[in-house]
Amino acid sequence: MAWYLGIDTSNYTTSAALYQPEQNRIIQKKKLLPVEKGSLGLRQSDAVFAHVKQLSGILQGLMEPVTEPLAGIGVSVRPRDVEGSYMPCFLTGEMAARSIGAALHLPVSVFSHQAGHIAAALFSAGRLDLMKGPFAAFHLSGGTTECLLVQPGTETPFQVALFAKSLDLKAGQAVDRVAAMLGLSFPGGKELEALALQAQKTFRIKPVMRGKDCSLSGIENRCAAMVQQGCPPEETARFCLDSIFAAVEGMTKELLKEYPKIPIIYAGGVMSNSILQKGLADYGYFAEPAFSSDNGAGIAILASAKC
Repeated sequence: MAWYLGIDTSNYTTSAALYQPEQNRIIQKKKLLPVEKGSLGLRQSDAVFAHVKQLSGILQGLMEPVTEPLAGIGVSVRPRDVEGSYMPCFLTGEMAARSIGAALHLPVSVFSHQAGHIAAALFSAGRLDLMKGPFAAFHLSGGTTECLLVQPGTETPFQVALFAKSLDLKAGQAVDRVAAMLGLSFPGGKELEALALQAQKTFRIKPVMRGKDCSLSGIENRCAAMVQQGCPPEETARFCLDSIFAAVEGMTKELLKEYPKIPIIYAGGVMSNSILQKGLADYGYFAEPAFSSDNGAGIAILASAKC
């Protein structure tokens, strides 16, 4: 039985994974990019250099225990499946994938980082069957807050069409900026969630909607005011996450007005948050945290479907 290799070099994580479709088995290795404390991310040049230093070790650790052959390789080469979507950090993974493919005479399939997130979430939720028919996918990360309509594709395993989005700040940006206000590490998702779970109160937020789209810029401003007013940090953290939940629920309700029976998958690093998952549990499916954050698992799955 052969394996499919997936490589993803995002602006957060160096990641590679192996997928064995007959056993529906995933093995993955990943490592966060080093970010200085107090920073809100990396310059692309620094991200590329970090991937160059980390990727060979990730691949070596992943491949050493596997004796079966590879059947194909997948790699993320752009953030999203839209014209002009580009980040230099993905060049590192593409160079490695094409080099391995050339050396081993294997097919190399290219995908978007976003498509990998969706496929990984479907795998983790036990719903890879949804790839055969229309479904909706929310993708919430540091660079994206979107609701997508997904259906089987001709050139790729599936194709997407935008249904709704954030008009300004992205959910992951809100999380990281509020985390920084509170002195937490980057990326701030895990620490912000842990802090928010200590809050003695929750917040019922009316989301700012513009038709199907949402606006998240008010979250950062309101949380900054709460910090200045001396509010307990756990309440500020909770307000941030309750506000994101309200916006995602608002977009979900707009989606269900037009597509009342469509299956929904929630993907992306922000959606690993237990507060968001609990609030949205009645609407759709979620990935485990290991398959919500940036990973090569979905890319390996897509490679197997393409081949």
